[in-house]
Amino acid sequence: MNSNTTFLACAALALASALPATAQTSAVSNTVSPAVAEAAKLQSGSAPGSAPVPVRGGGGGGISQERSYPRIDPAPWTGPRQRDGQPNVEGHWSNTVANHNNWTDPQGGIPGDPATRGRPLGPRDERAPSRVSDPPDGQVPFQPWAKAKQEEFLANFHNPTQPQYVEPLARCAPSGVPKSLIWHGYEIRQYPGYVVFLFNSGTRVIHLDGKPHLPASIKLWNADSRGHWEGNTLVVDVTNNNGKALFGRTGEFLSENAHITERYIFAADGKRYNYVATIDDPTVYTRPWTATIPARRYTAADKPNGWHFETTLARHAGSEPIVEREERICVENNGGFGNVASTPGR
Repeated sequence: MNSNTTFLACAALALASALPATAQTSAVSNTVSPAVAEAAKLQSGSAPGSAPVPVRGGGGGGISQERSYPRIDPAPWTGPRQRDGQPNVEGHWSNTVANHNNWTDPQGGIPGDPATRGRPLGPRDERAPSRVSDPPDGQVPFQPWAKAKQEEFLANFHNPTQPQYVEPLARCAPSGVPKSLIWHGYEIRQYPGYVVFLFNSGTRVIHLDGKPHLPASIKLWNADSRGHWEGNTLVVDVTNNNGKALFGRTGEFLSENAHITERYIFAADGKRYNYVATIDDPTVYTRPWTATIPARRYTAADKPNGWHFETTLARHAGSEPIVEREERICVENNGGFGNVASTPGR
């Protein structure tokens, strides 16, 4: 465990220890509400229990893995639990479809990309579906002004001449909600009354203790999250977004008025989950819409790689494998960012 994760663990445990025992368990129920069951019907994917279909040709560097994935139904949780009653979903996870190049055609690359593709793109029906699972057309229901803004960003993405055309993550800003779930792999840790996501581009804490949201005047890159468990589903209410993060390199966005209801639906064997989120923002969209992002668990049995599973095995006296995820330090202008405008001295 590195210094960053050690601090987070100590902070979360200190906060949890101050809560009464009832507060640490009241957010856990093994009953699924009708609202969660109904919302889960809007997720994309093949029939529950069906086998994932891999991408033909390998998916490009191991980032794209599946062009089809199973739906997961909300249900009572039958697996192991944490000491406060939470379903035990700790571990390393990553999305199974693609990175953040394209929100609505995840394996289609960045439109207008001048770089040469390593393999032919192929027909649209041989690639993973849009992350927009409702509306059925797979498109974000932007208001006209917002659609124009998204298209303007995309048109200038490959040759940004103004700061607003530089994707915030390229400046090492936090990925935000929901982009963090498709930007590299991540770790989930659980503490009494909390679920903590250790992302490649920041940290997100989901509070399960029933406290109210932050004041509306406080806006955050990763927003403010209040959650509870319904069976196998972690339901999270997300507000206080600063509206600065984008969903991907194609420029989709939300505003600081957005309200997101997330549902992390975990499979019974604990090996997968589907993220099903309803995003409501009357400032930007013509209607609420639903996003689906499938994810799978990585363990010590998996080979580390530079995207989904950036880990090493700890050296220690025991024989059990301990997977460590190192802190990735990224600050603005790190690693060459900002150097493109510089001219060598003559």
